[in-house]
Amino acid sequence: MVELHSRLNPSRANILEKFTRMSWGLLILIVLIASIGFAMLYSAAGGDVDPWAKRQLIRFICGLGLVFIVSLSDIRFWMRSAYFFYAAALGALILVEVYGLIGMGAQRWLNLGWLQIQPSEIMKIALILALAAYFHGRTLEELKKIRYMLVPLAMVVVPMVLVLRQPDLGTAVMLGLGGAAVFFVAGAALRYFAIGVAMALAGIPAAWPFLEIYQQERILTFLNPDADPLGAGYHIIQSKIALGSGGLLGRGYMQGTQSHLNFLPEHQTDFIFTMLAEEFGMVGALALIGLYTAIFIYGLIISARCSNHFGRLLAAGLTTTLFLYVYINIAMVIGIIPVVGVPLPLISYGGSAMMTVLFAVGLLMCVFVHRDTQIGRVKARELW
Repeated sequence: MVELHSRLNPSRANILEKFTRMSWGLLILIVLIASIGFAMLYSAAGGDVDPWAKRQLIRFICGLGLVFIVSLSDIRFWMRSAYFFYAAALGALILVEVYGLIGMGAQRWLNLGWLQIQPSEIMKIALILALAAYFHGRTLEELKKIRYMLVPLAMVVVPMVLVLRQPDLGTAVMLGLGGAAVFFVAGAALRYFAIGVAMALAGIPAAWPFLEIYQQERILTFLNPDADPLGAGYHIIQSKIALGSGGLLGRGYMQGTQSHLNFLPEHQTDFIFTMLAEEFGMVGALALIGLYTAIFIYGLIISARCSNHFGRLLAAGLTTTLFLYVYINIAMVIGIIPVVGVPLPLISYGGSAMMTVLFAVGLLMCVFVHRDTQIGRVKARELW
């Protein structure tokens, strides 16, 4: 009867088969981390679901729907749509230059009436998709020739420049490093990476005058936070005080003094990891890092097990992007890199970042579901 039903409803049977192939362990990790985020936003509001926790929960539930839709879609659809998706994200970044909303000194958002979007977040995924599609259609011999590297290099550099103009240094860095991860997994010659690093280091002195004043202050504050403890250095100093006051086991849930007495700024967004560390101590902070690490391991395993090159590249690039979200945010709040305003995925309050992360998770799931799907290189070339 089951076999007859499958023959009569092949599309439904195909969806059910994909549903059983999903990585439920990865999904459980996502729900656990998001639940920690809801709890921290509840604490940040002083024991109230408004204004952050309830909205974040609604966004997450909608995002879970997106995860399932993307997971069950055909991976070949994403390969065929990769360049279109990239072009749409690039067009949105260009629109930000003209019509973008300005907030907190940056022009990063587009107002669509019923919602606001941050195109730079969309570009993080679009870039990985486009690079994966491009390199899927290239052989290792072609990657040794510089002319085949110019197009993907332009794919990375153009959005980086547009994002830097907003200005958003943290997202620009994520775009560059995420793109570099795809280059590496694709098999690009190591000499290209050496040349890129050398050019970046050589360009730092020349780039300094073009940085915004607040960006220069963040770098100088990173080097010496005590130079202006009540001004530019206030954020990171208070963050370190909160981290230290948490100790091994923390002060207790909703008992953090730095955050609840408003000494810790932006404790619902950029500095939410610091609030968690103050309330749950080093044990709580390491537990969260452990959950994130499990996701990264899942992503690398998915990349390694995928039999098609597009899926391998896509999974590796997305995993790198998720890692950069976590690393940059935590490194920023503990003071080992300058403050750049990158949210902690599924924990920090914010709609664009959450939907971007869940979209990335959905694509990772899609790669896992279609890990045995064969995709020919010729089809990828035809996309270009």
